[in-house]
Amino acid sequence: MTKFFSGLLGDHSSCRPTIKVTTFIVLLSLYYGFVLNYPIVSKIFSLSSDIPDVWFPYTAPLVLFCAFIVVFTLLAVPYLMKPFMVILTLSSAVALYAELTYHILFDVSMIENVVGTNTSEISFYLNLRSFLYILVFGISPSLLICWVKVEFRETLWKEISSRIILVLLALVSVSLIAVTSYKDYAAVGRNNSYLNKMIIPGHAYNTYQYIQKNYLTKPLPYVSLGDDAKLAPSKNKKPTLVIFVLGETARSMNFEDNGYHRDTQPYTKKLGLVSFNHVSSCGTYTALSVPCMFSNMERIHYNKAKANAQDNALDIIAKSGVETLWVDNDGGDKGVAKRTKLIKIDPKEDSTLCNGETCFDEVMLKHTNKFIQSNNKDKLIVLHSIGSHGPTYFQRFPAEKAKFAPWCNSKDIEQCTDQEITNVYDNTLVYTDYFLSQVVKTLQQYSGQYNVAMMYMSDHGESLGENGMYLHGTPYALAPKEQKMVPWMMWVPQQYATQKHIDVDCLKREAQKTHYSQDNFFHSLIGFYGVDTQEKQTQMDVFSTCQVKT
Repeated sequence: MTKFFSGLLGDHSSCRPTIKVTTFIVLLSLYYGFVLNYPIVSKIFSLSSDIPDVWFPYTAPLVLFCAFIVVFTLLAVPYLMKPFMVILTLSSAVALYAELTYHILFDVSMIENVVGTNTSEISFYLNLRSFLYILVFGISPSLLICWVKVEFRETLWKEISSRIILVLLALVSVSLIAVTSYKDYAAVGRNNSYLNKMIIPGHAYNTYQYIQKNYLTKPLPYVSLGDDAKLAPSKNKKPTLVIFVLGETARSMNFEDNGYHRDTQPYTKKLGLVSFNHVSSCGTYTALSVPCMFSNMERIHYNKAKANAQDNALDIIAKSGVETLWVDNDGGDKGVAKRTKLIKIDPKEDSTLCNGETCFDEVMLKHTNKFIQSNNKDKLIVLHSIGSHGPTYFQRFPAEKAKFAPWCNSKDIEQCTDQEITNVYDNTLVYTDYFLSQVVKTLQQYSGQYNVAMMYMSDHGESLGENGMYLHGTPYALAPKEQKMVPWMMWVPQQYATQKHIDVDCLKREAQKTHYSQDNFFHSLIGFYGVDTQEKQTQMDVFSTCQVKT
């Protein structure tokens, strides 16, 4: 073999620079180790203030550089190397922007969140700063990758031997660093296990894991739950009508009913809502929290594949003869409404409430009324609101509903002050409160025909700059309380309380002192509606403690 992959990259007489493949690997490794992984290197520097060895943090980019040499040497396959590295570099630039701007870590759970995001939601994150990051750190180096000619050695043996030497040099370098700094790496790594999730391009491996888990694994056999479900009859003979509002990105501590110092609930003040003050979420992003809360599994045992292969709370309530509807204004039902009538809001359907890309949550009410008026049967309606979805918080409420100023009026929230971000976020909660009051008003109109009630719970919370963190999606073990504590409120008029045997005063006392989580939601929604089934665990039903004995 006199030429190894000769002519692979075209005419070598052109003006394009030509480099050996090993040089190409070294340059790529330098870029990934010293530039794209700035977030983790910077974090290691900040964590090393108490370590006596002042040189320890400076070895971090060297270790990454050597590790990338090993990885990229294995990936340097003719014809595939350049396309793969272009895709990897472009996506790594996105990951760099997300880590630096929002402190997002692209583990498997975040990949699931990204996959579950629709195109409209993606547009919320597109701005000048994100484009510049992608241009400088992704597109520009990708053009260089495409432009430069990579030359393989004349024979296969020379190519293999040169790579072996390169890998050995990298391994020896890592070994020398380990001799002097292993103790420091062990200490920092053991106390900060999230660091490995900061490595770019870890998202590529986690994407593979997500695909393997969700698309290349045989689905579990389906399990039917709640076949014994029965709806307890009401003494007044009226059918039951419950609306559950599924919130988005609303955090508990910014609700006035939960002790917040601002008036974020001006519209429901006189409605007597029961507000549970201490409720934790199942996850920190919608694609996990929503199917988890509707499943019968607790957070620590939640398994997506198992949840997809069995009935959820909506399905069980429907088995009791209740008609169910899911109206979605927030990027999909995440698989919960597969066996439920589903209406997805078209952002172009109402020019007064929609801007072509997104709609205010009020738009769901016309679908709600139409469904209620279709017949006089028992009904459960889920309204999946867009609520406080960021970073475009300013698009979640009409300007005339704004209560706090000045507010951040841009998707580039990094250009806004923390106070402006808090103001715009609190304005989304004011509008949520208005929307809830309109839901109650709608239900009141049907109280002569139905026993009516409303429940509201958010899927997860949100960071607004506390400890330098923004948005949500942080791995649960590392997530701050702002992302995990959620509001859970309900409107229980006397007629409904009487028919369902609920002591509302007792419920209000429990709501103030008892800690709950979305683990309770499955059992509580079934119990709140008045459905009897062996699937409901009494001790997990928050209403069981306040049942009026008959």
